[in-house]
Amino acid sequence: MSMSPGEGARNRPVWWWDRRRSAALDVGLAALAALECAAGGYSLASGRFQLGTGPALLSAVVGGLAGASLLVRRRWPALPVVVSMVLVPALFGLVLLEVALYTLASTWTWPSRRLRLVGMSAVIFLETTAMVLFLFLTADPQPGEQVPPTWVTALVAVLVSVGLTVVPVVTGLYIGARRRLLESLKDRAQGLEAELDLLAERATERARRARLEERTRIAREMHDVVAHRVSLMVVHAGALERVAARDPEKAAQSAKLMAETGRQALNELREILGVLRMNEDPVDHVQGLGELSRLVDQSKAAGMRVTLTVSGDRRPFRGDAEQTAYRVVQEGLTNAHKHAGGARVSVLLAYVPNGVRVAVVNDCPVGVAEEVRLPSGGNGLVGMEERVRALGGSFNAGPEQDGGFRVEATLPSRLAARTDRLS
Repeated sequence: MSMSPGEGARNRPVWWWDRRRSAALDVGLAALAALECAAGGYSLASGRFQLGTGPALLSAVVGGLAGASLLVRRRWPALPVVVSMVLVPALFGLVLLEVALYTLASTWTWPSRRLRLVGMSAVIFLETTAMVLFLFLTADPQPGEQVPPTWVTALVAVLVSVGLTVVPVVTGLYIGARRRLLESLKDRAQGLEAELDLLAERATERARRARLEERTRIAREMHDVVAHRVSLMVVHAGALERVAARDPEKAAQSAKLMAETGRQALNELREILGVLRMNEDPVDHVQGLGELSRLVDQSKAAGMRVTLTVSGDRRPFRGDAEQTAYRVVQEGLTNAHKHAGGARVSVLLAYVPNGVRVAVVNDCPVGVAEEVRLPSGGNGLVGMEERVRALGGSFNAGPEQDGGFRVEATLPSRLAARTDRLS
């Protein structure tokens, strides 16, 4: 937003003044104090001391310069106070005294310079009290006028001095403390605003990361659902093409398996799309370790030589753990379909003391007849490893010494489902 020329001029600093309004105020106060001090100096020289016109004019000029010292009250606040100390015995310079004491008290920090402030204020207080007493005691009473007791005169002198010195000092201390408090609150508000901006940036970054993680999770689910089912359908399609002419019965069986596999893939895709539509209802069916036999049977129907071996005492695990183990086996079988067609495959499920272990191991596919080539995205095993490690488990995938390939994952026992319930 642009600034108007008038607004810029008003806010532009002048010498040691932050604003032009402050400079105008100090010029006005200095002019008023100079006029008063000039009149007081002229009256002192020509009236009390009975001097000529020349010395009286010189006294007026000196008094005017003394009152003009208020121009520097913001830059050097102690200077007008020192000048006031000199003028108090001359009994003029009231405006200079009041403004100088107020400025000194409001601009000097109380804890660090309290001795100087108290000392200078005490000197002026004693000077003012002494001069008021001097005026009262040296004044000629009128005929018949009753002279008040001395203690009354002293009390009046003290009260006058309090009004002339203590009041501006206390007022200045209050205004200065209030100003510093407002400045500290403003600085704190600016700090809080900067902190809120930082927190907002961090929240935006967390939201961006959450979106990326959610996209990655959805991509993994889509890969898990599509890759295995479509791989089976491609294998069945290849078998159907080879045996359609010479073995219609087997061709019909392959077509039936393709249809069943396709329906399963569609059902799983509908579940994922339901999540994408922000459906907050929990998924009714979670694939787990209990369905590994069905998964293995589907691979057998596709022509894979696969066996399932289960060992250990079966115990249930959390839904996310069971589904992750199921996906690992599914990805291992999909990997064998793609790269080891015709090789023998072993699926191992072992309940061990430290958790549950699943593995898919295939032999070396040397000498196997030509199989249907399946595309590979290269992200399936990487996604499986991220899933397993996110649950605190371990994952390993790599070639065996005999030329085969192993996909293995172990999930910790802390993921086991609790069978006890609080009564």
